[in-house]
Amino acid sequence: MVDINIIRENPEEIKKAVADKQLDVSVVDKLLETDRKRRELIQKVEDLRKRRNLAAKETNIEEGKRIKLDLKAIEPELAKVEEEFNTLINQIPNPAATDVMVGKNDTENEIIRTWGEPRKVDFKPKNHWELGESLGIIDTERASKVSGSRFFYLLGDGVLLDQAMVQYGRELLIKEGFTPVIPPVLIKKESMKAMGYMEHGGEEDMFVLDKDGLILVATSEQSIGPMHMNETFSGNDLPKRYVGYSTCFRREAGSYGQDTKGAFRVHQFNKVEMFSFTKPEDGDEEHEFMLSIEEKLLQGLGIPYEVSKMVTGDLGLPAARKYDLNGWFPGQGKYRELTSTSITTDFQARRLNIKYQEKGESNYVHMLNGTVFSQRPILAILENYQQKDGSVLVPEVLQKYMGKDKITPKK
Repeated sequence: MVDINIIRENPEEIKKAVADKQLDVSVVDKLLETDRKRRELIQKVEDLRKRRNLAAKETNIEEGKRIKLDLKAIEPELAKVEEEFNTLINQIPNPAATDVMVGKNDTENEIIRTWGEPRKVDFKPKNHWELGESLGIIDTERASKVSGSRFFYLLGDGVLLDQAMVQYGRELLIKEGFTPVIPPVLIKKESMKAMGYMEHGGEEDMFVLDKDGLILVATSEQSIGPMHMNETFSGNDLPKRYVGYSTCFRREAGSYGQDTKGAFRVHQFNKVEMFSFTKPEDGDEEHEFMLSIEEKLLQGLGIPYEVSKMVTGDLGLPAARKYDLNGWFPGQGKYRELTSTSITTDFQARRLNIKYQEKGESNYVHMLNGTVFSQRPILAILENYQQKDGSVLVPEVLQKYMGKDKITPKK
């Protein structure tokens, strides 16, 4: 959440930050009015409690009874206003970083660089769903029969390719000081809310188990972030870096009619994720570090890509800055998102109460996340490494994990 003192002192700046993220600006005035009522009630309660303590000290029983009745009347009102305050402040988004362009949506995102040249071939490239079927490694038809739309079976060499990417990414991240972790895929609603993903319709894209008060994660960052809630790091322990691996679940509620073929936009997939806790002054450098790792991994796979910097309207509630790496898909003739990395500054840390202590002072950490690999790069590999005979070459960096250099069509 945003520090209430910052909102009180800079209401117009916060209103602009809210507007830049395409959200309702009126929430700021509602919050400030509720905050005013809240502070007044807190003061009244504190005064009454002081008077009650004085009456008890002076053994003034009648005065003590009157004050007790007054408190009984006002404390429920304060509790109600506190609840309203928390609801409103949680709707205030993390302001975008000053270097982020103002824009409405992803159509205005800034392409800051590209890498690699799309390969020229003397045949018409196939889409990943055609290749997945002919190679016998992706089966959406049987998955639909068993689970419904937007699910898939990954089979044979597809599984080997998936695990080769996991091992390739994890080895590189461990060398960079990331601790591997397999986190829970079910987390409490309170944990998801603290990460800032429940407001403004976020729950619509989640699989929620109301009976148990649990939510299936859409990315392992959502369970790694709360791992250190209500804890204080030593400044010497930062940055604290994790590389998580988990199955992820998304409703894809806002993508009706999009990517209905193949396995690009699905309800369930595996994902390797970076996560860092840093000092505030190191956050921006850590963000560029995460981006460099993502670029190094895609360059290792030999997939041409572009780096896209999100405009304010495409950032979402927690992120102050976000980059997407969009890989080239020759079968589709366009770049598609493969990985992303975000910095949320102290927005999530305040909600989770995660701090660090240094030189006798405590401050909130900054938190960052970034994709190592989901299963989308498999699809990019299929399209970029396809051959005229229908086979697909295995990227050189993955061959030692795969134990082969080519995937051939099923007979």
